[in-house]
Amino acid sequence: MPFSIVRSDIARLDVDAVVNAANEGLLAGGGVCGAIFSAAGYEQLQEACRRIAPCPTGGAMVTRGFDLPARWIIHAVGPRWIDGHHGEEGLLRRAYRSALDHAARLQVASVAFPLISAGIYGYPPAAALDVACEEIEHFLSDRAGTAAGDIHVVLAIYDRRAFAASLDCYDEVALCIQDVQGEESFFACDSAVCAQAAEKSCDLGLGPGFDLDLDLHALAAPAAASRRRNCAAAPRAIDETEIAELLEGLDVSFSQTVLSLIDARGLTDVEVYKRANLSRQLFSKIRQDQGYKPTKATAVALAIALELSLDECNDLLERAGFSLSTSSKFDVIVRYFIERECYDIYKLNAMLFAFDQPLLGSM
Repeated sequence: MPFSIVRSDIARLDVDAVVNAANEGLLAGGGVCGAIFSAAGYEQLQEACRRIAPCPTGGAMVTRGFDLPARWIIHAVGPRWIDGHHGEEGLLRRAYRSALDHAARLQVASVAFPLISAGIYGYPPAAALDVACEEIEHFLSDRAGTAAGDIHVVLAIYDRRAFAASLDCYDEVALCIQDVQGEESFFACDSAVCAQAAEKSCDLGLGPGFDLDLDLHALAAPAAASRRRNCAAAPRAIDETEIAELLEGLDVSFSQTVLSLIDARGLTDVEVYKRANLSRQLFSKIRQDQGYKPTKATAVALAIALELSLDECNDLLERAGFSLSTSSKFDVIVRYFIERECYDIYKLNAMLFAFDQPLLGSM
């Protein structure tokens, strides 16, 4: 996928280039900077940096990767946080742009970023994440259809828990998941059994709000036995003609539906696959193959890109054999964003990452 978030030591990632959260003197430091210097070889990297230093805040410079898996190190200098009123955001945006421009000039296929300035420089992590996602999204969108637009950009997060705690709405999403999981036994209950329980409560004159301690398993047993008896009845003969007629009446396929929705919304293919965090190559398969079967993550990504309502999203997912349930963290998080009409796939992926769920998009 063009943009992904991983939990990893950035110095160990097998990418073409890594971005170092550097200081103006390009000197070895702590945190991400220290880890990169240590893995690359302190003396040789420090000598290479000495030759090109200094680098202004908001700028970036390049050295070899030396002993890193990455071929290149892009040293980006982010701002120190003061109070948010000293141009910090503008400087941080410039640092990301400078680093991404270097990645394009180096013609890399992949580049990994830390969350620049969010460590010892004190930039609020949630605000730093917003800047990172926005600048990466703008870079990839502005270069859509070019090699630079297909660069796989990775945001490497070492501490998932601290990252999660920094996200806006994290606590609200966590509470939403907790509420749904607490109701799972209710949702799993046979509807007929639940109706029986309600009737029995009313028969006893206890009122609809009374917490009656019913043995639902005992109530469910007769209903389950009845279903088994029905299944055990003599099966109907298989009518091949009837099956053929059913197959002739198939609904419009997933890919056909996606393409129709794109046209109806007046969007271009590029706009959609960039919004969906999909590669150009994968989207070409969707357009060329009417019978294309996506993964659930890809199908949901397209629903987000097309800004579908919850009902529209479920209709699209059904055409690929999927649905959004209330028994999956992934599904609950996606539903949360759609119900609030938040269609920013970068923010949605950040939340999915925080809860250790698959990200949206595909290679």
